[in-house]
Amino acid sequence: MKRSKSSSPAQVVVVGSFNVDHVWRCDALPAAGATLGGEYASGPGGKGFNQAIAAARSGARTAFVCALGNDLGGHHARALATAEAIDLRDEVGIAPTGSAGIFVDAQGRNSIVVGAGANAELSAEFLDSQGELIAAASVVLAQLETPAEAAVAALRHARAAGRLSVLNPAPANAQTTPELLSLTDVLTPNETEAAALFRRIGERVEPDAIAQLESPKLHAFCRELLHGGTVVVTLGVSGCFVSHAEGQQRGDETLWYRVPAESANAVDTTGAGDAFNGALAASLALRPEAPFSAHVRYASRYAALSTERHGAALSMPRRDELDARFPG
Repeated sequence: MKRSKSSSPAQVVVVGSFNVDHVWRCDALPAAGATLGGEYASGPGGKGFNQAIAAARSGARTAFVCALGNDLGGHHARALATAEAIDLRDEVGIAPTGSAGIFVDAQGRNSIVVGAGANAELSAEFLDSQGELIAAASVVLAQLETPAEAAVAALRHARAAGRLSVLNPAPANAQTTPELLSLTDVLTPNETEAAALFRRIGERVEPDAIAQLESPKLHAFCRELLHGGTVVVTLGVSGCFVSHAEGQQRGDETLWYRVPAESANAVDTTGAGDAFNGALAASLALRPEAPFSAHVRYASRYAALSTERHGAALSMPRRDELDARFPG
């Protein structure tokens, strides 16, 4: 199913998942066998849709390629995309729209269980049918809550057209293939995802120890993982680490550096990584002449503000809200 929302080409194309989120807020995350009282809410989510909303609300013309069920969840996704001026391209199959169960504690930490549903049916063939859309964009962003084959197809089209490809290798248990990495210009793992990827190159580091690694060592790990391009490791309250390949510094003065986290009064970290990725893609598309560090700074601020409100997709800030919260 295709829906064109604008006569102008999308600046950012996001390929990924849509979920209907079922959220329970409680004082502590439930332990095995526990029954807790809490508050319930439902809303839109999925890494792909969260990122598409973040890109659109950051001011980029955005298209979202996904798979949906022919059900209430799918109809809701289409209506939301229309409301956000997102060009939605959805492959419709027999599976229900994806869903997720999310528990959020009093500190804003979360545990999530995802039922893939239609997300598992997004096909490389459908992505091939969207080749013209991808080739006209500035930035193509993918994650791995949908099949790796779909992400590969999307990034192949981006590479063939000379477009910037961003891969968010999430969730950590997803299959990040050598071909996917070879097609990636900017890789954006969090600590857990980075630890999983580093194990593939023979380096065993616990996720909570990555932020404490010496910068030259972390840079070396990143370069062994992604021989060309840029790696951005998001580190939560420790900010993020940027590692460029030699000769590919994207306007930055140094090959590696750290960006401190922005101060935030976090109430819910659900979707913060998606906020970062969508905002990063939008900033890269809207200001291609800016140094990469400026894009990371914008994305960091955007993600910080997203944690100050509850929810996933609908917690994504609008650009004017960000400018008011972080002037200058």
